[in-house]
Amino acid sequence: MRVTLDGDQRDLYETVRVTMESRVREELRARGLNRSTIAILDALLKLRQAVTDPRLVKLEAARNVQGNAKFEWLQGNLPQMLEEGRRVLIFSGFATLLGHLEQWLREEGTPYSMITGQTQDRQTQIDRFQNGDTHVFLITLKAGGVGLNLTAADTVIHYDPWWNPAAEDQATDRAYRIGQDKPVFVYKLIAAGSVEERILDLQSRKATLARGILDGGLSEATQLTTHDLDRLFAPLADGDDALEIGPVASEAPGS
Repeated sequence: MRVTLDGDQRDLYETVRVTMESRVREELRARGLNRSTIAILDALLKLRQAVTDPRLVKLEAARNVQGNAKFEWLQGNLPQMLEEGRRVLIFSGFATLLGHLEQWLREEGTPYSMITGQTQDRQTQIDRFQNGDTHVFLITLKAGGVGLNLTAADTVIHYDPWWNPAAEDQATDRAYRIGQDKPVFVYKLIAAGSVEERILDLQSRKATLARGILDGGLSEATQLTTHDLDRLFAPLADGDDALEIGPVASEAPGS
């Protein structure tokens, strides 16, 4: 699902992008590409935060941002999914983001389960979902990518992409365990024209490199070229320009 950054969220993305690009360029001039891994990863993290939820961005410019494209998509679609009786897993790489979603679900009176790296009693959260006491399950990818059997789910939402395809597939597979007897719909929320689409494009061309970037790797930084950096830190695209970055594969329901 391609969502569009508008208004002040779009402005925030551009503010973060310009600032981070400048820092990365300075680092490259001073240290070279091979020794600039930390600066590159930090810059990409901040861009990801800006498109995922402005509340994740620790900058003064983010405090009063009202636009929140992915959250608005969820607000518009999750209630309808629940009315249809669907049982939903929501994965994110950001535990703080799940905390914001948890607060919203509480305000809406929506029963939920949640597992992060801080969760002590995982089995209780799992049992409540599997037994039908909760209809939404908030899960961090690292905490929930393995070891869960959530066959009560029929919908998976990847709120922010995980650039290691194997890790993301493992998370999706929580709903595909033995005992699953219904189709499972998988949604991936992608900010159109942003660094998210550009890394998907990079992933399709350089799979190993793309996994390393967002998994905190880049052990072989020489694989990342200056041309790649130009694409990653390019201005937010829109319209036809966004489509040139590369297609986002739509997820078909599976069983």
